[in-house]
Amino acid sequence: MTAPGRRSSTFTRLLRHGFTDPSAAERLLEGPELAPVRSDPVLLDALGATADPDLALLGLVRLVEAQDGHPAQRELLDTLIAAKPLRDRLLGVLGASAALADHLARHPHDWQALVTYEAKDLHPGVQEFERGLADATDPVSLRVAYRRCMLSIAARDVCGTTDLAQTAAELADLATATLRAALAIAKAAAPDDAALCRLAVIAMGKCGGHELNYVSDVDVIFVGEGVEGADEQKAVQAATRLASHMMRICSETTVEGSIWPVDANLRPEGRNGPLVRTLSSHLAYYQRWAKTWEFQALLKARPVAGDLELGEKYVATLSPLVWQAAERENFVADVQKMRRRVVENIPAAEIERELKLAPGGLRDVEFAVQLLQLVHGRADTSLRSGTTLDALEALAAGGYVGRADAVQLDDAYRFLRTMEHRIQLFRLRRTHLVPEDEADLRRIGRSLGLRADPVKELNREWKRHAAMVRRLHEKLFYRPLLDAVAQLAPVEARLSPGAARERLIALGYADPAAALRHLEALASGVSRKAAIQRTLLPVLLGWFADSADPDAGLLNFRKVSDALGKTPWYLRLLRDEGAAAENLARVLSAGRLAPDLLMRAPEAVALLGDGKSGGLEPRGRAHLEQEILAAVRRADGGEQAVTAARGVRRRELFRTAATDIVASYGTEETPAVADQGALVDLVGGAVSDLTAATLAGTLRAVVRDGWGDTLPTRFAVIGMGRFGGHELGYGSDADVLFVHEPREGVDEQEASRAANAVVSEMRRLLQLPSADPPLLIDADLRPEGKSGPLVRSLNSYEAYYRRWSLVWESQALLRAEVVAGDEDLGSRFIELVDPLRYPAEGLGEEAVREIRRLKARMETERLPRGADPTLHTKLGRGGLSDVEWTVQLIQLQHGWVEPGLRTTRTREALAAACAADLLSTEYAATLDEAWVLATRVRNAVMLVRGRAGDTFPSDGRELAAVGRYLGYDPGHVGDMLDDYRRTTRRARAVVDELFYGA
Repeated sequence: MTAPGRRSSTFTRLLRHGFTDPSAAERLLEGPELAPVRSDPVLLDALGATADPDLALLGLVRLVEAQDGHPAQRELLDTLIAAKPLRDRLLGVLGASAALADHLARHPHDWQALVTYEAKDLHPGVQEFERGLADATDPVSLRVAYRRCMLSIAARDVCGTTDLAQTAAELADLATATLRAALAIAKAAAPDDAALCRLAVIAMGKCGGHELNYVSDVDVIFVGEGVEGADEQKAVQAATRLASHMMRICSETTVEGSIWPVDANLRPEGRNGPLVRTLSSHLAYYQRWAKTWEFQALLKARPVAGDLELGEKYVATLSPLVWQAAERENFVADVQKMRRRVVENIPAAEIERELKLAPGGLRDVEFAVQLLQLVHGRADTSLRSGTTLDALEALAAGGYVGRADAVQLDDAYRFLRTMEHRIQLFRLRRTHLVPEDEADLRRIGRSLGLRADPVKELNREWKRHAAMVRRLHEKLFYRPLLDAVAQLAPVEARLSPGAARERLIALGYADPAAALRHLEALASGVSRKAAIQRTLLPVLLGWFADSADPDAGLLNFRKVSDALGKTPWYLRLLRDEGAAAENLARVLSAGRLAPDLLMRAPEAVALLGDGKSGGLEPRGRAHLEQEILAAVRRADGGEQAVTAARGVRRRELFRTAATDIVASYGTEETPAVADQGALVDLVGGAVSDLTAATLAGTLRAVVRDGWGDTLPTRFAVIGMGRFGGHELGYGSDADVLFVHEPREGVDEQEASRAANAVVSEMRRLLQLPSADPPLLIDADLRPEGKSGPLVRSLNSYEAYYRRWSLVWESQALLRAEVVAGDEDLGSRFIELVDPLRYPAEGLGEEAVREIRRLKARMETERLPRGADPTLHTKLGRGGLSDVEWTVQLIQLQHGWVEPGLRTTRTREALAAACAADLLSTEYAATLDEAWVLATRVRNAVMLVRGRAGDTFPSDGRELAAVGRYLGYDPGHVGDMLDDYRRTTRRARAVVDELFYGA
């Protein structure tokens, strides 16, 4: 006996051989079942070589116990010790799969399936598996025979006799043989149905691609035809009964469990469509109705059971359609959208453990390979393989994928698939989640040959391969384009000009010849700059392709690179700061405004980084005013001062536009901002603050240039309209009023001349031709409109408003806010107009009728001829004017008693009216949604076209760009217009009730 407190030598040996529970293992070894072999060192060495020695030993003891009597036990143990191939296979399976150990315990003679070790046994095909299943006559016996065949596949797999591709192919061949056996059982049960029809079973997915997992749905499509002389409808019904029975034979759970689900949901119309169709019905569907993903799925189609002649005819008939799929509009976008949708549907708690669907997982490799096959497979038939690794090899051989990239992806795919196999093999359950239990991770790591620290090594290798896939799968499309144009060194294969053109067209480039010229200019040569560009461009091209105008994105990038190519920080910024390159790609391909602003001062690219340059957060008014006033002080003369102020404005307009674009599109790390109202407020506030700061700087420059430190009259600028409401868009004019008050001792006429001179000079300077966008000042909301003086004194305003003020002027003054100049004077002006815009006791009935008449007249007279009233954002049904006039009427009626309504901002006033129960929450939400949407559309039009507009663009590419900005996927501009009409129609119904009292 072992002395108390001391471990036995067996215990120590078991630890050394990899057992995690040596005490339990020692008890099993001491049991009667293994008495004849317990002292043989061969057994312990063989157990120690398995993925889980504890599991393998337990499985062996159970198998020995299950044998029929002592002779059978002795035969098993003698063969185990004497025959190394059996020992490695049997113990390898027992150490990797608890499920197959359970099968062997239930069917103790099946271990003999592992004894044969001949050439034909090493790589069996469909015929060998059919022989293995030949005796199965019902679902139960079919399951037993299936597991017996799987036992031999698993044994070769865990022992390394077959590699991943061979194992996956064998599993697909076993599935083929199983489908045939199940169909034979179904036909035997319904001979009349079998005699009436021809039924072909088409394997899809991994089974069709000859790359099946241990446990996976087997995807199929059924094709049925009548035998000669049979009624087609009855024949299809008979084929449907046979197909349904065949599916149940494989899928239903029996005393021996199930085999796998047979999934026919890839058929036309999915689960809503008929299970079996004729070939002509299939063809009609794919010609008229099929979506891009359905052609992608057909890449894997392979006839496997039933009438193989009919199956081959099915594949031959549909194959031409598959290779035309890349010509479909938005083809690449559709495929990539489907990939994104898959990722978005992964539960957040599982995404870190997802081996198949998460970014960097198996699906990334498969989607990338299939996309390239569909783009180039029409012209190059060597690419038409349904097997991922074979297709990847063909793509590399043809130059469609860089060889180094292909090798890395092949290596990563093999590792991830093998890891998936080991996870599934343990319980024979369908899963793609990496387990969290350390014992499971240890078993998987050891099964992959990671023995020093299995858990740590497994996690490291998994993350390394996943990161590799994630990094490469987008670049895969673009690197060969650069190889084709860079011509740096001789390589075995490059994309031909035709293939490069094909790929660019598929990726959405309208002018592939120009795109190739840009790539050549950017990436050719041996300079360090060209080398960095070759690193950046594969990723940038993918981001450009994700926009509505990839050509513009690439052209703009070339322009910026030409302008900044010699500055040392530019390419370093894009290479080293994670956000900068993607932000730049989004900004350059989203429309004309942001690139135009950037081209005037390309150094503003620095704002797109995540470093110390200020980033994309718009600056506040105080900060902007401080910078502009400092620039004015440094300048020589008014023109130079205002040029500096306009330069700051240009830079900050770019910053705001870039922030808006990046937030609207989202990035790989950050999804698009969901709160559209927050983006509207951000843009409106930023542009309004910037306009106010620019006016303040211009005013200071004009006064300094003409009068030194002090103007003869106090002077203030009052923001009106959207400016006063902090709601300016990118293309908005600045609506203002100018007010002055003579300083003590200054003649009124002299003060008036000085004030008018200031206004004239401010307007001139802000509109001088230059590289910077002009700032137009609009003073038409002043008393008497265009007929009245540009500037009035405070007393003049008081006299006018006391005697002549009209109701529309009270309404316009709801937006009045001091934006520049003398703050005290501005505050007194606001005090002056408050009683007008918030009249005591509200508006009288006549005033309300007058506002309604004005609004109705504006709707009929000011809407441009030919404009669609359902799509005009300002004057159209449920647009900005409808919402704003409704809110302003509420303010005029109730502002005197509800302090929350005394705001110049539309959304704030709307929220305050809702809080005061002046309209329902539902009505407030409807109006707010319409106002935000209309504002977003106006901003989008300016960003896309580079000039202001109140309607959706008529140009298809511009309209698509507006859609992308608003969050619509390619090909869905119709949905965008429908949603706009629906939203504004609801808003107009609320306006009719609240404003017109209808």
